Amino acid sequence: MAKAGQSTERTKTIADALLGAAPGTSPRGIHQQDLDRLDLRILDELQRQGRLTMTELGERIGLSTSPVAERVKRLERQGVITGYHARVNPAAIGRSLLVFVEITLSAKSPEVFEKVKREIQHMPQVLECHLVSGTFDYLVKARLGEMAQYRELLGAILKRIPVPSTSNSYVVMEEVKESTVMPLG
Repeated sequence: MAKAGQSTERTKTIADALLGAAPGTSPRGIHQQDLDRLDLRILDELQRQGRLTMTELGERIGLSTSPVAERVKRLERQGVITGYHARVNPAAIGRSLLVFVEITLSAKSPEVFEKVKREIQHMPQVLECHLVSGTFDYLVKARLGEMAQYRELLGAILKRIPVPSTSNSYVVMEEVKESTVMPLG
C-alpha cells in the first residue's frame, strides 16, 4: 500500500509487472495490500451502484473527477474491476425458478474436470458452477422458467458431463438474500 505522500506509481508498476497469480493475489497479481483506502472506497461505491459518474463517485469519496477516473481505469486494467452489469429481475423475463444441483462424479482426474468445465460453459441456463470440496464435486446454480426446463437441463448435464455418479437437486422456495456486494477492508 502506498504510504501518505508516496506516489501510487510504485503500486502500479509492481502490479502491472506481475504476470501470474500468486497466493493472495488477483488473476493479474494484485495483492490486497496494493489497494489503498481510497481504492477500497471506490470499489465499495461501484459495487453498490456501478452507474455512478466519475464526478458523483469523486464527491462520495472526496476526490476530484480526474484522480477518481485514473484510479478506476487502473483498477480495471489490473483486473480488480472485471465488469459492470445490469441486474435483471428474473420474474420479468420468465426465469423465476432457481435450482441448485449437487453433482458427484464417479471418477476424478484433471481431464474429467476440464471436460466438465467445457460442457458447462455451453449451458446458458447455468449461472454458476463451482468445483467444491466435500461429499459432492460440483455445485450448479441454474435459473429457469419452469420445472420442465429444469428436467431438460438436468438431463443435458448428466448426458454431457463425463462419469456422473449422482445428482441432488434443490428447488429454491424463497430467495432470502442475494447480493453481489463483497465486504471490503
